Amino acid sequence: MRRRRDTGVALLMLGPLLVLLGVFVLWPLLHAVWISFSTWSFYEAPVFVGLENYVNVLTDEEFSASVMRGLAFSAMVVPAQVVIAFVFANLVKSVSRRMATVLKVTIYIPVVVSEVIAAIVFSLIYAYKGGLLNWFLGLLGAGEDTAWLGETTTALPAVAVPAIWIGTGLASLIMLAGLLDIPEVYYECASLDGAGGWTKMTRITLPLMKNIILFLLVTGFAASLQFLVVPLVMTQGGPLDSTMLPNLFIFRHFTNDLYVGYSIAAALLLFVVLGTISAIIFRLVRSEKAVDG
Repeated sequence: MRRRRDTGVALLMLGPLLVLLGVFVLWPLLHAVWISFSTWSFYEAPVFVGLENYVNVLTDEEFSASVMRGLAFSAMVVPAQVVIAFVFANLVKSVSRRMATVLKVTIYIPVVVSEVIAAIVFSLIYAYKGGLLNWFLGLLGAGEDTAWLGETTTALPAVAVPAIWIGTGLASLIMLAGLLDIPEVYYECASLDGAGGWTKMTRITLPLMKNIILFLLVTGFAASLQFLVVPLVMTQGGPLDSTMLPNLFIFRHFTNDLYVGYSIAAALLLFVVLGTISAIIFRLVRSEKAVDG
């Protein structure tokens, strides 16, 4: 009887959350799945077409190219964010409390900056004439100015830089929290055994930070593969679709196509790609249970 009463109280407490989850998550997802099997617009009733939309997406070379481009973009952004976050967190841990506060505020500023503002600022930095980057390289004797956002070889890395800048702040604070959670007694014992800095990092810090690194890899990959605002503002997917990332590709089809079944099917297939790659990351990194120190 008591167990039933406890279950009833738990369901009562979870009730509002379950209702919100059903209304704003589950129902829209099911509706999107239904639309993906239909030809539907905002002005006509849906007509069931089976797998036609999915076949069209899977046979569309532009969609496949955007996914591969998104994976390359993630490969530029996510490792850089994790490495910078790890270095920064170790730096904050090693300085005084006042300096650590200044550093934490500084690194977190990009998180609260609008992506639109960040895209505009970096567009000005990359400007062909009068841009800060070309001016600085000119001082170093680099020669002719470079159209960073106008060349297919440099546009995607140029867009990756603000993505790294925006995401590093939160990753750094999460990494710092993980570092501070490691008991200092581990390092003291290692010092007594004659371990150096490299040994401490490889034998203590990195193994105990595995779950944090896994979390940052998975969330960073999902965020970077779904990047939209920065490439939309900076390049609109150009030049020659060299910065046409998956979400920007879907956004264009959703806003330009009369029927939205294709774009919904593309979005769901991108969701499958995200889930698959995340599962691979989990498999490779293999998170472990936290150890209570």
